[in-house]
Amino acid sequence: MGLESIPRAVRRQVRDRAGDRCEYCQHPASYSCAPFVCEHVRPRTLGSGNTIEELAWACPACNGHKYDKTRSRDPETGRMVPLFHPRRQRWRRHFAWRADLLRIEGRTATGRATVLALHLNAPALINLRLALRQVGAHPPEVR
Repeated sequence: MGLESIPRAVRRQVRDRAGDRCEYCQHPASYSCAPFVCEHVRPRTLGSGNTIEELAWACPACNGHKYDKTRSRDPETGRMVPLFHPRRQRWRRHFAWRADLLRIEGRTATGRATVLALHLNAPALINLRLALRQVGAHPPEVR
């Protein structure tokens, strides 16, 4: 299977649909030093293509931590569960902002596993959220 590049028009649609935020950690691309990517929710190694339905807008950190994972261990139950799927699931169903609005809390087994696997509360992200809150750019409005 060849690795075809994602057409520019598809990348733009994926970015616009996500509101130019990472669909996992909600990091805004406009405050990133590195370019965001179209991430294959279901890895290419499992047959994913380059359609808008198969792609998510992701920051470099989430994309790197997710890599080709589709499942991870729920830290509460120890069970292997599917990771959050932005095309089939709603962020607000699986995640919530903690009271400090700096940390993401998993509300479901999938949410908890995704927070852990993708390092959604890494110190650098918490620092960024704190700075963004100071300029009125955090927390984001999520669906």
